[in-house]
Amino acid sequence: MSGRFLSKISSLRQTIFRRKPNHFLARLTEQSALVVEGTAALQDYMKKPSKKNAAQVRQCEKQADEVRRILIDELNRTFVTPFDREDLFGLSRAVDDVLDHAYSTTNEMDILEVAPNNYLQLMVEMLHKSAEEIHLAMERLEHHPNVADTHAVRAKAIENQMETLYAEAIADLFKKPSDLEDVVEMMKLREIYRHMLHAVQSAEDAANIISDIVVKFY
Repeated sequence: MSGRFLSKISSLRQTIFRRKPNHFLARLTEQSALVVEGTAALQDYMKKPSKKNAAQVRQCEKQADEVRRILIDELNRTFVTPFDREDLFGLSRAVDDVLDHAYSTTNEMDILEVAPNNYLQLMVEMLHKSAEEIHLAMERLEHHPNVADTHAVRAKAIENQMETLYAEAIADLFKKPSDLEDVVEMMKLREIYRHMLHAVQSAEDAANIISDIVVKFY
C-alpha cells in the first residue's frame, strides 16, 4: 500500500472514532465559571459590604441557575450521554449548591445585619480557591482527565482546611458571649459560618463526582 493510501485510512479512522464534543461538559464549565465569578463577588462583599456587591453575587447565582436549567433540559432530551446521566445531574447540582450558599450568605448577612470578620474573609478565600479548582477540573476533564482529577483532589483538600477553620471559628464564638446581645450575635454568626462550610462541602461533592467520572470513563 502507498503511503498516501495509508494516510487516508488513518485519517478516516480518526474521523470515525473521534470523541464527539461534549456539550454537557461545556455547560458545566460555563456553570463553574459563574461560580468563580460569584465567589469573587462574595470576596468583594466581605471586604466592602454593600447592596451592589450583594447584587453581583445574586446575579451570578441567577445566571448559573439558567445554565443549569438548560443543561437539565438537554439531559432530558438526550438518549445517550457521554457520562452517566446521574453524574452529570449530580455534578451540576453540586456546583449550583456552591452559589446557592454564597447567595444565602450575603442575603442573611444583610437581613441580620452581620458585619464581616476575619474568619468570614478567610472562609470566602477558601471557597473561591475551591471554586477555581473545580472550574479548572471542568476545563481539563475531557482532554486531560488526570490533570482534572488533580484539581479535584486540591478542592477536597481545601474542604479539610475549611472544617478546621470552621471549628476554630465556632470555638472562638463560644468564648465571647458575656450578655444577651453577644449571644444573639453569636447565633447569627454561627448560621453564616454554616453557609460557608456547606458551600465548600458542595465544592467537595463536585470534586468527588469529577474523580468518579475520571475513574469510570478514562
